Amino acid sequence: MGLDLGFGPIEVNDFLVQFVATLIKIAVVIGGCLQIPPLMIWLERRGPALMQRRRGPNRVGIEIGFIRTRLWGLMQVAADTVKLIFKEEVVPAKAYKFWFQVAPMFGVFPAMLMVAAIPFGNDLVIGGYRVPLSIINLDVGFLFILAMSGIGVYGVTLAGWASANKFSLLGSLRASAQMISYEIPLGLALVPMVLVFGTFDLNEICMAQDTVLNWGVFRGYFIVGPLSLMLFIISMFAETNRAPFDLAEGESELVAGFHTEYNSAKFAAFFLAEYIAMFVLSCLCSIFFFGGWQIPFLPYDALVELTGSQNIASLLGVGALLLKAAFFMWFYVWVRWTLPRFRYDQLMNLGWKFMLPTGLANVFFAAFIMAMATF
Repeated sequence: MGLDLGFGPIEVNDFLVQFVATLIKIAVVIGGCLQIPPLMIWLERRGPALMQRRRGPNRVGIEIGFIRTRLWGLMQVAADTVKLIFKEEVVPAKAYKFWFQVAPMFGVFPAMLMVAAIPFGNDLVIGGYRVPLSIINLDVGFLFILAMSGIGVYGVTLAGWASANKFSLLGSLRASAQMISYEIPLGLALVPMVLVFGTFDLNEICMAQDTVLNWGVFRGYFIVGPLSLMLFIISMFAETNRAPFDLAEGESELVAGFHTEYNSAKFAAFFLAEYIAMFVLSCLCSIFFFGGWQIPFLPYDALVELTGSQNIASLLGVGALLLKAAFFMWFYVWVRWTLPRFRYDQLMNLGWKFMLPTGLANVFFAAFIMAMATF
């Protein structure tokens, strides 16, 4: 099949379709990821205001002629963004300037790469070619995500060391130890689900959860799934340095932790990396335990018959996954303003003395019941 664009025919093949589709997916994903921090910052302000019976941000608005609206404080985020972009950047005199400058990149790039492995829906069919709704289609998607999450530790470590500030250094050491410690139970929480589903492929895991009772949270005789979910949720709070495990940024102890000396756009870059990591882990939790892009009580095959189009059904699945991830993003905010911060020794004890043994026991139990099921 050829396509004439005015400068000669272009042969349309699978490579060209996948190449163009990948470019479009990258643009959409990057554009979407850049919208996460503004929306989350607004939610982090309006959510606690709702809980504490106060108004929250509601002053910055739009005034064009006779149109005057405050848009529920949404324009406050736009004002903060403009301020951070154009604010004067201050670099400490004794900082290791090169590493100080590049440290935020080590946080943002791995976070962006993590999103690339998320299957946001089932494959689209365009002109007879199958186009997956993930930037990269990996058979070991969640292992790639965990690997990229581990690389993000370097950004935090470099930021604290390069700042030449003792508070920043202590914050980076805390963050490094915390993230490394909780990557182990985070992975152990997903290994039993891989045994239950029999695959590493995230898209196949979504396909296997066609009904609510087949969701991962109910698998393994109602023991493996709930226990894995509990371990995963606790670990994802610690992995993203979120309260009540935000020891790396403890204001009462470390001023602002590893990013104490950062300001303007580089300060915003750390928030971008944190919110993208939160979004990825929210999607991962939805995929493994709550059906992923499957719509509750409406299996994908039935949705295709109902809509008469596989593409429409796949796009509706994208909405389903984003709604499930949005709930966990709200859950992050909810927990932050509900539970007090842990002490650092409590955090480490929880990870090594409870999470690790419980995760190993859950893996052995899942392996046992899967082995018994084969007899």
